[in-house]
Amino acid sequence: MSAHSQHSDHGHGSYRSYLTGFLLSVVLTAIPFGLVMAGGFENRFLTVGVVIGCAVIQVLVHMVCFLHMNSRAEEGWTLLSTLFTVIIVVIMIAGSLWVMFHLNTNMMPQMDHDLLPERLRG
Repeated sequence: MSAHSQHSDHGHGSYRSYLTGFLLSVVLTAIPFGLVMAGGFENRFLTVGVVIGCAVIQVLVHMVCFLHMNSRAEEGWTLLSTLFTVIIVVIMIAGSLWVMFHLNTNMMPQMDHDLLPERLRG
């Protein structure tokens, strides 16, 4: 057995899996980018749903093609690390959204937005 075939037996990816993962990642990045740059759909929630859906699919592509996660988990560590990652990502997203939502109110409460010129109100 050659050194390369020994590595492929232990779950390491092949050039084909890396190329497939790369191409899927490019497509799953280009779809939301093109959609947002084109102005999105009439329904704002549909646009957000497509962008989030592409992000979730891209995370799965990275997990399978680049991190080599499959159904043969060694003693449950793959599932445990995936759950930990999901929890951390949810905490980071929720915290970021909470901070951004309350940033204007918490940072500049004395500002009267009705007195701003129209071009600055957004």
